[in-house]
Amino acid sequence: MSVPRISRTRYAAVGLVLATAGAMVLPAGTAVAATGAEPTTGPLLSYVVNTQANHGQVQKVEKAITTLGGSVVYSYEQIGVVIARSTDTQFAAKLRGAKGVQSVGASRTKGITAAETRKAEVAADPTPEAVAAAAAAGEEPNWANQWDMRQIGVDKAHKLSLGSNKVTVGVLDSGIDANHEDLKANVDASQSVSCIDGGKPNTAFEAWQPGVDGDHGTHVAGTIAAAKNGKGIEGIAPNVKLAAVKVVDDGGFIYPEYAVCGFVWAGEHHFKVTNNSYFVDPWMFNCQNDADQAAITTAVRRAVEFSQRKGVLNVAAAGNENIDLAHKTKDVASPDDTTPGERPITQDCLNLPTELDGVVSVSSVGVNGDKSYYSSYGKNKVTVAAPGGDRRYQIPDTPDKNGRTLSTIPGGKYGYMQGTSMASPHAAGVLALLASTFPWASPEELTEMLTSQAESHACPTAPFNPGGAGEWTANCEGGADDNGFYGAGIINAEKAVQWWR
Repeated sequence: MSVPRISRTRYAAVGLVLATAGAMVLPAGTAVAATGAEPTTGPLLSYVVNTQANHGQVQKVEKAITTLGGSVVYSYEQIGVVIARSTDTQFAAKLRGAKGVQSVGASRTKGITAAETRKAEVAADPTPEAVAAAAAAGEEPNWANQWDMRQIGVDKAHKLSLGSNKVTVGVLDSGIDANHEDLKANVDASQSVSCIDGGKPNTAFEAWQPGVDGDHGTHVAGTIAAAKNGKGIEGIAPNVKLAAVKVVDDGGFIYPEYAVCGFVWAGEHHFKVTNNSYFVDPWMFNCQNDADQAAITTAVRRAVEFSQRKGVLNVAAAGNENIDLAHKTKDVASPDDTTPGERPITQDCLNLPTELDGVVSVSSVGVNGDKSYYSSYGKNKVTVAAPGGDRRYQIPDTPDKNGRTLSTIPGGKYGYMQGTSMASPHAAGVLALLASTFPWASPEELTEMLTSQAESHACPTAPFNPGGAGEWTANCEGGADDNGFYGAGIINAEKAVQWWR
């Protein structure tokens, strides 16, 4: 999410190198519940306001917002979501009574400030720059250290397909270094945008470039489509286009309005695939019995469904908390922008976007093909598994002996990270190869192709307890072809490009 907080995985990468008055005249046709309270000034907060998706209704809601002393940041009429701001602590309660307003939710618990900072999440012990190994003829200089690519047959897949430049993959993340030698040929500036200006799209080049500690998005992008040019590493689909959709602010947060902006942008620009290696802040799980969180879920779901109707397949990281998403009981990491606390949760509480319908949810495996110790999981929650690294318990026999995945980072460098943040773009890359071969395929058809080519991986026969201390115990449910750890199986690029043969 940060470059994300990973340990609780906002970013799904474990690690990273990476005001109104109670008495006022309302506009005609607007009804607002009487609270009897004078406005109470608090921190400036952002809100998602849901209404009907039509111009007239959105205009009425915008008027209600301003009448209540709030300001309209941006309106997504396509989905009936308005982004608003206010310092009135009663703003949401008052606006919920306005005619045409379906739901309202504060999208954060921390006030909006000029400068918000957050350290990178735990975990990756990023290596600033990879040491180039001696490359064999025709190989990238660092191919020997790309165990993850060999694990899913990328080298064999490339004999048949490198992907098509007619396919665009949107990287909803912290931005992409468009000047990196392994990425600049594929980054499409005309389709790139920043969404962190309150949820408004900003297409200025500087706006969607990575900020300080913004390595995460560039790392994800390299896994998907680093060029096969003999300069560093190679991505899974090195000929496809990349669009940087910056949804991570300088404090490392992915607030709901940023995600809404990103998914609508993806839909409007008809991306074939998006990668989402994060969870939407500030709630790890958004519960339907909370008015704010229910409104957030509605807004993000609408944006995701809009993109799906436009032909976009969204891929998301399952998370790095080793949580069984099929049997949730508590959330100890929310709200993560102020003071997290422990609260009981149920299956009605969703991790966004990975638990939304139609989203491909990806868990992580290490070099042995076993679940990474940190990866979240869940029967009927995880779609597929992909290499994301496991530097504790699954160490590859490579020159670097590094259990994490190697990819591009800003400044023309290469670094190591691990997490479901890294697993998700592997799936996005394979889907980009499939979309290149089958440009007519719908999101549902691409998902079917992805799962049908995945390598089945059964649950472990013994209790899953890496390290033996009980810290990472997990219970795998299901059969070899469909279980909580690996979903339909571990993705396979070689089989994907042969799907039609």
